Amino acid sequence: MIALGIETSCDETAVAILRGGDEILANLVYSQTDLHARYGGVMPEAASRDHLRKLPSLVAEALATAGIGWDGIELVGVTYGPGLVGPLLVGMSHAAGIAVARDVPLIGVNHLAAHLFAQRLSEPAAGPPFLGLVASGGHTLLVRVRQWGDYKVVGGTRDDAAGEALDKVGRLVGLGYPAGPRMDELARQGDPTAVAFPRPMIGSGLDMSFAGLKTAAVYWLRDHPSTPVPDLCASYLEAVVDVLAEKAVQAARRLELTRIVVVGGVAANRRLREVLPLRAGERGIEVAFPPPALCTDNAAIVAACAHHRFTALGCPGSLTLVPDPNLSLDGWV
Repeated sequence: MIALGIETSCDETAVAILRGGDEILANLVYSQTDLHARYGGVMPEAASRDHLRKLPSLVAEALATAGIGWDGIELVGVTYGPGLVGPLLVGMSHAAGIAVARDVPLIGVNHLAAHLFAQRLSEPAAGPPFLGLVASGGHTLLVRVRQWGDYKVVGGTRDDAAGEALDKVGRLVGLGYPAGPRMDELARQGDPTAVAFPRPMIGSGLDMSFAGLKTAAVYWLRDHPSTPVPDLCASYLEAVVDVLAEKAVQAARRLELTRIVVVGGVAANRRLREVLPLRAGERGIEVAFPPPALCTDNAAIVAACAHHRFTALGCPGSLTLVPDPNLSLDGWV
């Protein structure tokens, strides 16, 4: 089966085409970073208009890249939540139009579940059970995955997501938007012990909180404005990574799982890829990171999730999908 995937939940316009649920024929991503940099963050209305402008040509380019025509599309998968309602509507409307025109099923996909499918695309033979750490600019969750389609959220952030916490402090020191990747680069040159930032909720359950850490950075900058930026970046990043690593290992041990899968944009972070395998390895837990191209928002993971929902779980297609900006992963099938 050839599946077309469309992802427009935030500020990436993404289109992919998969064969058989795991063979990527095309995976195209158009980033709106330059558009939103002037605002210091995502402007929903501008994002919606840019998705509307770019999506038709990106679909055409994906078809050309895959070397198939419109008659080759047998399934359309599209993100319907969580995300920004305007961008979601653009992607869903376009996907529905294609599904109607081609008379094929339209399968709605949970953006968070799609991220977990990055692991299935990178290692098809290494499936559940595992603990999923979903860490991005908008979400930070610990998810028990018993099997594909069986998800239980066991922990998450009570306020800012990990990626959001990195971006906000990065902008405070003039790194622009998005600041996370630039902070990761500068941290290599800094001393992670230069500033003793707190590790919020480090020993308290499986939930996380990054708002207080962000506030600590604000006060530190106010009181110590001459702190070298690389040192501040290294110290702050170390605190975020410490919390993520400790919580993930705690969750895996509590649930008696021997494998952690890290997905989402923050999964591309160099320091997290260094620290978490070491911490988990001390407890006999394996850690898997998909390739960075599958960690950030893309449509290959959407197409893979849609294909599985339709072929393995028997989920029927629906043209009556509505966007759900606050869609939960807990119990979603």
